[in-house]
Amino acid sequence: MLYSKKLFVVPFLCLLAACSSKNDEVLQKPLEAPEKLYSDARGQMDEREYKEAIKSFEEVERQHPYSPWAGHAQVMSAYASYRMGDYDSAVSTLERFVKLYPNNESTPYAYYLIGLSYYEQISDVGRDQKITQQALTALQEVVRRFPDSDYARDAKIKVDLTVDHLAGKEMQVGRYYLRRNDTLAAINRFRMVVDNYQTTSHVPEALHRLVEAYLQLGITEEAYRYAAVLGYNFPSSPWYRDSYKVMNKEGMAKSGATSEKSLDKKSEKDTETSSWWENII
Repeated sequence: MLYSKKLFVVPFLCLLAACSSKNDEVLQKPLEAPEKLYSDARGQMDEREYKEAIKSFEEVERQHPYSPWAGHAQVMSAYASYRMGDYDSAVSTLERFVKLYPNNESTPYAYYLIGLSYYEQISDVGRDQKITQQALTALQEVVRRFPDSDYARDAKIKVDLTVDHLAGKEMQVGRYYLRRNDTLAAINRFRMVVDNYQTTSHVPEALHRLVEAYLQLGITEEAYRYAAVLGYNFPSSPWYRDSYKVMNKEGMAKSGATSEKSLDKKSEKDTETSSWWENII
């Protein structure tokens, strides 16, 4: 019995020795130069082999964590994830990078790519706009931190588009409430657009909807006020013409009101031709 145990132990020890030998062989394998690893990874990027490129960039960081190439590899790994549409991985990698390398030459681009990763995920206005808000915050951060960079210039354009998208969401919800005669809730949404998204394309319609909403409530002074703001700022807007029709329909237009055709010619409050809203403000 003792003899059989010894027979079992001997092959087991041989197996351990073999494994140890292989491990030593792996450990003794010389590290590749970071330039070579990075160059190979870039080649894989050029071939659009993004998964393989990510592995190769990670190898740069693993083998040479304290070299300048490690930071570059992190950013490129995130970019590969971005190109694959794996935005969560891209953002996670980039956030780690900006914490490790706050003053790196690639840091402005890293912040910009975070913004792009959120921006690419913006959905239609019918869905939750959490991602849209995250995109706005990230893009504004680029503008704030790196105002003179090329990234900031593009980020500003995308900020405007993102804000317009958020305003569009408020308009959609406001219209829904208005159709359901939940007028106060609708007013809150339209005022949100007028107060917080003043530079967007949705403001003229929001002002018109406020005219409609306040007329529904019988609060004519507020209806006049918003119609006046609409007429003064957007005299050629079709929404102003719609408000004019609504006010006429309600029998509220002043006796000196102009025709619809003449509204398109209005651009300043002190124009020679008077219109009904001029008598209000």
